[in-house]
Amino acid sequence: MLNNSKWISYPEMQGTSCPVFKRVINKKEGLVRATLKLSALGCYYATIDGIRVGDFILAPGFTSRHRAQVQEYDITSMLKEKSELLITLSQGWFKGRLNWRVNAEMKDVYPSIIGEVMLRYANGSVEYIYTNGEWQCSKSKITMADIYDGEHYDSTLEESFGPVRVNDYSHSRLCKQQGPFVCEMERILPHRIFKTPKGEVVIDFNQNLTGYFEIKLNAKRGDRVSLSFAEVLDKDGNFYTENYRSAKSEFVYTCDEGYQEYKPKLTFYGFRYIRVNEFPCDIEPENITAIVVHSDIKRTGYLNSSSPLLNKLFSNIIWGQKGNFLDIPTDCPQRDERMGWTGDAQVFVRTASYNFDVEKFFEKWLTDLRIDQGKDGYVPFVIPQAWGDDWSGCGWGDASVICPWQIYLTYGNVDILKKQYRSMCSYLKYIATHSKDKYLWTGCEHFGDWLGLDAPAGSYKGSSNEDFLASAFYYYSTGIVCKAGKIIGKDVAKYEKLRENILSAIRKRFPSYNTQTECVIALHFGIAENKVSVAKRLATMIKENGTRLKTGFLGTPYLLHALSDNGYSDLAYSLLLQEEFPSWLYSVKQGATTIWEHWDGINDKGDFWSKDMNSFNHYAYGSVADWVFGVGCGIKTVEDKPGFEEIVIAPVPTKKLKHLSAKIETRRGLVSSAWYLEGNSFRYEITTPTKATIIIDGVTYQVEKGSYVF
Repeated sequence: MLNNSKWISYPEMQGTSCPVFKRVINKKEGLVRATLKLSALGCYYATIDGIRVGDFILAPGFTSRHRAQVQEYDITSMLKEKSELLITLSQGWFKGRLNWRVNAEMKDVYPSIIGEVMLRYANGSVEYIYTNGEWQCSKSKITMADIYDGEHYDSTLEESFGPVRVNDYSHSRLCKQQGPFVCEMERILPHRIFKTPKGEVVIDFNQNLTGYFEIKLNAKRGDRVSLSFAEVLDKDGNFYTENYRSAKSEFVYTCDEGYQEYKPKLTFYGFRYIRVNEFPCDIEPENITAIVVHSDIKRTGYLNSSSPLLNKLFSNIIWGQKGNFLDIPTDCPQRDERMGWTGDAQVFVRTASYNFDVEKFFEKWLTDLRIDQGKDGYVPFVIPQAWGDDWSGCGWGDASVICPWQIYLTYGNVDILKKQYRSMCSYLKYIATHSKDKYLWTGCEHFGDWLGLDAPAGSYKGSSNEDFLASAFYYYSTGIVCKAGKIIGKDVAKYEKLRENILSAIRKRFPSYNTQTECVIALHFGIAENKVSVAKRLATMIKENGTRLKTGFLGTPYLLHALSDNGYSDLAYSLLLQEEFPSWLYSVKQGATTIWEHWDGINDKGDFWSKDMNSFNHYAYGSVADWVFGVGCGIKTVEDKPGFEEIVIAPVPTKKLKHLSAKIETRRGLVSSAWYLEGNSFRYEITTPTKATIIIDGVTYQVEKGSYVF
């Protein structure tokens, strides 16, 4: 791919300054098609005669260091008789502050671009322009661009072009574009502009979002615009950025003379509020617009209820996914992290695949997981492996098994099982060779029930037994490997036997469960021998805690399922609708517009949980939506008829709500399930695009495609 082109870079690229590469394109008579193929080690922004090429923000995307996607653009209509192609490059995701591993392992590799222009004429002739030593480069007007720290732009600078550096880098990392583009998706006008008690001018967009902004202003040459970003205000109403940690997240723009417009090109921000540090005049709403940026994924799922608070939670879940599905499933979009945490991705993947069409999104991310997986089978806890040690933790490494399985169930994608199966098996082998005890996963480091509310003082980990949790996930993932292997024609006899042995070992070693999360996992994974007793114990612990949860990252996604599957649907609804801390609706009542990392990111006194680990756009706990889709409204996939080829619809209503509805645009068409409380009875309205099994009040109906009322 691009075999005749060379990787080129600025001769001495230093720090976060951004070079710009130039090539003149001379168009002849009879041009019928012109294309630009382009990739980079870094992030690029291309223009022809000042007009942006394509709409891929932060191209070529965040991938494993072992590959770089190539984009192809049709530039036929953009070319004049003589046009100037400019490509501005930043360190982007490739290097920069966020990519510690690449910085260490590839310290002698420069951020570079590679590409070609193809010109096809009516007479059949074809001309190519390759990246090579004939190009020129200069420092650009972008004097700093970094994913964490933001962007600086100086309109007054003059560019001075000279020779490029030609690098003898391999072409083997080049690959076709696999994931969806990252694009500008929405624009939001300021909700209000106000002064804080400290006298600072702050713009509130009334929505925590991921992206950047566009400024429009008249100014004098040398005037400056300086902006800072925040998710929340402190309890006194002042601008608050401590939770961004070391990420500067700033924007500085040096103006030229007259009217001008600008928006950042090579970074993004997570924010609701913008502080105006400097502006040539009193800023007005017409001077600035927020631009929402995320992967170009189609909305497919919708939830609605009679509860305004619950509807706001549903909205927050959608905004949390949009804010964190920016080429990879990031944990958060604002602080000095923004990594593809595997644990967050696996707990949310089912909800993600109902809310949006994420098939291509996860195919691309799972490809990087497969590539970055260690030779011994360990799965890095962030993908791409931008940093971190070479080990796997339970619930995080299991993303290698759980995520492809869910994409198969939602979309009927057998190929993803074929592509990921070796990775899935390799992960099981890693567990087997990194445990003190045969058929268990013991004696290793894990994140545990991360942020569980029963954590000991000074710890981020809940009190659940990590050896039990790890062994339980070992059992659960082995079961998925058995099912996946059968589907693609593999002999899984050894994994079926392994699964039996794991279950026997777990039941012998861990006969009782002492935390909410332990009970949840034992029930949901089918480990508990006496489900009735364990479910009763879980219900009792919840009720004794004031009908409140104590679960963290590993227990929360399955909590309501464990209850409703074992006769406690009413208690599950009580947890879902709980408004006091800790609960999903607590943050809603506190004014959240996305999902929080901590149940008490801001407590009822207005104080923050912590300074260093307190994101207000952290989507993992939004996984509760899959219970609303799958239990509350009852829309379920059938494992041997995936992709909604056949559907089970078994809604579980409650008199705590007057209405609940769900819609999912599947590969087969729209499936919807709604129920309404009418007096002391329920009315059900169901639409299925395929054959379905509908279960209402314990009565089963086998139906064809169509709409039904019960």
